Amino acid sequence: MTLIFAKRIAAQVLKRGESAIRFAPGATAEIAKALTREDIKQLIKKGSILALPAKHNLSERSKVLRQKRKEGRKRGAGRRKGTLKARGGTAVWEKKVRSQRLFLRELRNDKKVDSKAFRKFYLLVKGNAFVSKASMVLHMKEEGIIVSEAEVSKINERIRKTYE
Repeated sequence: MTLIFAKRIAAQVLKRGESAIRFAPGATAEIAKALTREDIKQLIKKGSILALPAKHNLSERSKVLRQKRKEGRKRGAGRRKGTLKARGGTAVWEKKVRSQRLFLRELRNDKKVDSKAFRKFYLLVKGNAFVSKASMVLHMKEEGIIVSEAEVSKINERIRKTYE
């Protein structure tokens, strides 16, 4: 194993950047002989490979503020701007929309939904018309598109396996 590769593996094991990884002087030959991740872990335990301490350039004032917020202070209504959903960020909406779009795509691939219905529901998803995939399936049933619970769970399982 080259030293560059050993440094990369050590960085992954120590959960630090490659620039923070250092080799003990005189241990480079031993490190070059290492072949596996386990060998690297043993060298770390032995002290031949080490990581520099993490730098934290935080001011004392910000440390105090962070500690107070951790305790629940300075988080009152007067501090807040925006709704709870807005404060949660767009991650919630993105996650919901992406899962609904994936579900729609799988339905189209299974020929449960034709292209016209797909386009209609895709635009409805974009417009935030559905709270969840379940509400989308209910809406589909009202439109005359029949998707059974077994099919829904099968599609969800397929999606889960694909993106794991």
